[in-house]
Amino acid sequence: MTRCPWGDSTPDYMDYHDTEWGVELHGTDALYERMSLEAFQSGLSWITILRKRPAFRVAFADFAPKLVAEFGPADVERLMADAGIVRNRMKIEAAIHNARVIVEEDLDLDALLWSFAPTDHVRPATFADVPAITAESKAMAKELKRRGFKFLGPTTCYALMQATGMVDDHIATCFRAAAR
Repeated sequence: MTRCPWGDSTPDYMDYHDTEWGVELHGTDALYERMSLEAFQSGLSWITILRKRPAFRVAFADFAPKLVAEFGPADVERLMADAGIVRNRMKIEAAIHNARVIVEEDLDLDALLWSFAPTDHVRPATFADVPAITAESKAMAKELKRRGFKFLGPTTCYALMQATGMVDDHIATCFRAAAR
């Protein structure tokens, strides 16, 4: 079975590639989780985040924004002591802050994020053709920043778009591309 090159390297990546990456994802809680995990990934390998995802879910109340928005200083310290997650204070505080933005603005995160999904995305022929940033990811990052979100630049936004199926970047020879 031919996969995107990155999806063939470990069993964890194979499962993620085959079942999640590029599959349309909707719902505020689900998108908040992916948004948070993509921000935690910044500067790290995705495999690190993927392997820590169960611990992240426990630590961040299954990424329910209403619950995370209530986290306070004691929760930040609890999270900083949790070896099961990435213990970066700025990223932890950003995840909590972003939950507060969602709750305080009563955001339909699904509608907001999906409004940036391109209508004319072209499937990459090879892995070298996959962009890191697009006009849409720049626009998404700009709008999220305007609304007060943190740790979500254009590269992170594009990774979020890929992970949640807003764009389909399975390369042309990948079996997932043939399935669509």
